[in-house]
Amino acid sequence: MTAKPSKHTHSPDRRNFLGTTLAGAGLAMATLPLSALAQERRLTTVGGVARTQAGRVRGLLKDGVQQFWCVPYGAPTGGVNRFRAPQKPAPWSGVHDHFEITFAAPMEPGGVEPSPVVTALNRLTPQSEDCLTVNVFTPALDKKSRPVMVWMHGGGFSAGSGNYLLYDGTNLAKKEDVVVVSVNHRLNLFGFLHLADIGGAAWAGATNAGIQDLTAALQWVRDNIENFGGDPSRVTIFGQSGGGGKTTTVMAMPQAQGLFHRAIAQSGSAFRGQSADDASEVAERFLAKLGLNKNQLDKLAQLDMRQLQAAYYSTPAIPRLGGGPVIDGHILPRHQWDPTAPSWSSKVPLLAGSVENENGWLGPPPYELADDELLNRFTTRLANKDAAEGQKLLALYKRLHPTTRNQMLWLMAEADDQRRAGAQSLCRLKHEQGTAASYLYFFDWQSPVHDDRMGSYHTLDIPFVLYNLDIGASMTGSAQSRYQLGHVMSAAWAAFARTGNPNHADMPHWPAFDPATHPTMMFGSSVRVANDPNREERLALAALRSKRA
Repeated sequence: MTAKPSKHTHSPDRRNFLGTTLAGAGLAMATLPLSALAQERRLTTVGGVARTQAGRVRGLLKDGVQQFWCVPYGAPTGGVNRFRAPQKPAPWSGVHDHFEITFAAPMEPGGVEPSPVVTALNRLTPQSEDCLTVNVFTPALDKKSRPVMVWMHGGGFSAGSGNYLLYDGTNLAKKEDVVVVSVNHRLNLFGFLHLADIGGAAWAGATNAGIQDLTAALQWVRDNIENFGGDPSRVTIFGQSGGGGKTTTVMAMPQAQGLFHRAIAQSGSAFRGQSADDASEVAERFLAKLGLNKNQLDKLAQLDMRQLQAAYYSTPAIPRLGGGPVIDGHILPRHQWDPTAPSWSSKVPLLAGSVENENGWLGPPPYELADDELLNRFTTRLANKDAAEGQKLLALYKRLHPTTRNQMLWLMAEADDQRRAGAQSLCRLKHEQGTAASYLYFFDWQSPVHDDRMGSYHTLDIPFVLYNLDIGASMTGSAQSRYQLGHVMSAAWAAFARTGNPNHADMPHWPAFDPATHPTMMFGSSVRVANDPNREERLALAALRSKRA
């Protein structure tokens, strides 16, 4: 997901923003002017206090769930900390109130979501380099040792925020008795400018800051989550789209080994990273854009964040700059999932899947696609511009899906070739590793919004997994049938977090992945298991991809 920044100003001290206003535990939020807050606080009261290694924090209580917003797991990342490995937050005395959503990480000014139904769930929080925070949702501040589910937000490695309304973990925490944590971390240039190979020994750790942040957040979970009712020995990392890419990248990081015990990738994966040589070359080009050379890296700390943003987003853009993980030889010693599943997470079970019409969220698209344009897309985008192969592939899809209209047929084929193939490959590689199970799903529930133009589109599984069906009504519509599917999916994700196996009593048996049969849990108007549900399409597209390589 892509976030659009707020134009609101912010206090320089976010951690005591409401400390004097809500000093008394138990004070009803109804007494606080809602204009002072960036999020809805009706039916919310002041909650309990938990201890972290840096100091004590107080949260809110809503619907029986303790909420802690924007608790720091790292120090501010501006100035001398810019582009470097994350540092611990400064300790504090007393109790800090964490009632308020504070900052998103720096990203493109004015950026918007591809889909208005998702934009509706973007809180538009201001941006700051003081962004290394987690939101924690827990049923109780006790010693019950609940499974912990750490959400990594979408938006690729360049945009988005863990503070989106859609990512609120309250409902999932209450329904499934789990602790939910959502993470904010550095993105784009601020998270992935690779200086380690051009700055000498003093800059050796200045690479992959954005994913180093993710391991720092997991270290915070390990060290503190017991005081929030969580079990540090049962941590699941999960995310959608870019969050799936982050999940699969963290699985390939030696420094993250042992910090998590299950992983879920929804419509997203990261198989390969950028080479260190290429990342160094584009970093030097960016320095030149700023009027600096590689012997002047210390001057980067003196620039205002907005100066860096202006240079990064100005034209002409520098291709591949700050686009994501770099194979630096240390933080990421090798490509994440190519050619094999990463050894550092070999014992971690994996759940992965996709939605039927992934790119239906772009636009939203027109209701229908003309026959000639459909053939053109099959030929140019899937069949290597070979007209005969394009016609052959289209005929295959028409035969297998005779009642599907052109627009949805195209979206289905595009998803089969991209995100669905990615999820299938993750499960296959994990199976080949032979040390932990993988589970494959296919979400084909069709949204009615925008007059049925979007289908089963990218991001649509999120409100079902997090049980945020009312929050996500702009995405799902209002049909009562949503709730049963939401129950089945959220319970499966929580069961996986508890045991590494997603099965529960209210769904058919979900077999572990086997490349001989491709067992796939289908989540839609019915919940059922299908063996290799797109086998003919999958094999045809794989043959065409092999010719592209």
